[in-house]
Order: sequence, then structure tokens, then C-alpha cells
Amino acid sequence: MQGPHYGKHYTDHFRIGGVNIPLDGSPQGKTAWLSLPYYQVPEGQQPSYAGYPIFTHARAIELIGRAWQHGWQVLAHANGDAAIDQFIHAMDAAEKAHPVKALLPVLIHGQTLRRDQVPQITRLGIFPSLFPMHTYYRGYWHRDSVLGPERAQNISPTRWVRDAGMKFTSHHDAPVVFHDALRVLDATVNRTTRSDQVLGPKQRVTPLEALKALTLWAAEQYGEQGSKGLIEAGKRADLVVLSDNPLTIAHPELHTIKVLQTIKDGNVVYDAANDNASAGAWCADNPECARRLAGTGSGHQH
Repeated sequence: MQGPHYGKHYTDHFRIGGVNIPLDGSPQGKTAWLSLPYYQVPEGQQPSYAGYPIFTHARAIELIGRAWQHGWQVLAHANGDAAIDQFIHAMDAAEKAHPVKALLPVLIHGQTLRRDQVPQITRLGIFPSLFPMHTYYRGYWHRDSVLGPERAQNISPTRWVRDAGMKFTSHHDAPVVFHDALRVLDATVNRTTRSDQVLGPKQRVTPLEALKALTLWAAEQYGEQGSKGLIEAGKRADLVVLSDNPLTIAHPELHTIKVLQTIKDGNVVYDAANDNASAGAWCADNPECARRLAGTGSGHQH
């Protein structure tokens, strides 16, 4: 990978930060690669069905090793714990082959990250970008069909990685789920399903930790903490003005916070007071959009 868009700096507000390597599919589609069978296997599959890998171990080692050799940041899509094992194994091989490389590999999703894998990714310096948003959108499905009641409690185990001293990020993976950062914040703190049940209370984190996962730690994930992530002199003036304080509002109400203004490089690019009328016209044929604009905070249903 070469050219003006690859590297540490932006060209026309764009840069290629690294390479994405998909190692498995999705748990909701039952194509994530697990170490144990699915709670309810798909129709036509054997009782031992546990998903499947995209690459052989040898191919995964080759691809990740090539990226490491060239100094490309590796972002590995791995939902199942067996796929995470493969990523750990390939990263271990890459770091041994190129010990002078100082890169930051990223585990994308890591939804079934096991507790015994946490010290392994800590040792290898793998940065977890987890997906607690799934507890809201698909928590019932993971509990009742994909993983079962026990395993589903620890989906996207943010508390485990924090207790190990690790930082993490939390994302929405749009269009897989609705692109709502405040719903991400809410799910990371509350882990409440759409039926108002809590999935994995021991994996909850504080609002401050969840905010850092969306700001400061997200900047660190891509090596941009020198210019982003904190409100301080010398960094980019990219801000949002919110209707409530996420650190003091009742935790269950986090998703009701609204964005009043969005500021990019010091310029207001969105103002709710001016844009609601036009937004209302745009939302006319979308009941969910209209509900959110009206402030119900109902979340996206599908």
C-alpha cells in the first residue's frame, strides 16, 4: 500500500490507516467461528456446528505477517473465540518474525472474547474494539439462540479488559446496527436489551470509561491522540454540544441525550435549532427517524 492516502497524515481529509483482515463471520448469522457449538445450531447442521474460519492458520499467519512486515496496522475482524485464537496465534508469529516493529494491532468486534484470552491479547498489545451495542439490538437473540444464557452474559466483555488494565473502543458497525453514538454509549454502560433486560451486568463500565472509548481511546487506536480525543489547546476543534451531561444523568437515560450542535474544526456544521424543520421533512416517510427527532429515544427497531 503506497500513495498519498496511506500513512499517518490526511490528504483531503482522508487516509488509509491499515488493513482489515476478516477471520470469520457474525454470531447473529451463526457464521462466527466458535470453540464450542452454537446454542441452537442452524437448520441442517450437525449438533457440533460452531461456525467456520475464513482462512487456514497458515494463510492467516501469511497475511498478518505480510502486513506486519510492511508496517501496516492490522485490524482483524474476529467475532468467535476460535477466530480470536487464530488472530492471537498469527500475531504471536508476526511479532516474533518482526520484533522491531512497533505497531498497534486491533481486534475488531471480539464479541466472544474469553476471559483466558484477555491476558494473551494484553501481552501482544492487541487493542480490543468491542461491540457492546449488540446487547441492545440482538441481546435476546444471542441469549436465546446464538450463545445461550451463560455465554451471552459475557458478550463483548468490556469489564474484563478494563480490569486487565486495557483500553478499548466501542462501535456501531453501521449499517449492521443504527449509527447512533449515544445508543453506543448507553449500551456500553447499561447493556440493556430492547426488552429491558440486562445482559451481562458484570461487564458494565462507567459512563466516563464509555466516553473515553468513543473519544480519547478511539484516537489512540489509530495513533491520533496527538490531535484528537481530548478538549485541549492544540488539538482539533471537533466537538458536540449535548442536551445533558453523560457523567451526571441517570444511567438508564443516556440514550435520551440529544446532539444540539456539531462543531468541525471550530465551525458549527449542525445546529438542532436550525435543522429540525428540514430534518422533520426528511423524516416524514421514516417513523423511526421521526420518533427520534421528537425525542422518544426509542432506538432503531428491525
